[in-house]
Amino acid sequence: MHLYQHGMDLTLISQWLGHASLETTLVYAHADTEAKRKAIEKAMGSGTGAPEDSSSYTIDDEDLLKQLYGL
Repeated sequence: MHLYQHGMDLTLISQWLGHASLETTLVYAHADTEAKRKAIEKAMGSGTGAPEDSSSYTIDDEDLLKQLYGL
């Protein structure tokens, strides 16, 4: 994941690890929170009305957190 997160092509990683197919590598490739945040920002573009400092967003409501963990 570190190689992929730093821009290495997933196909190349798959070959480097000796996987028979890309599907095998995809089993281990999961987007972390930072990757998801960057993808959302890229998809939405600028001027979306989102808060500038979205990385500091926290949920303090314990009941809501329990519901989200249960999804």
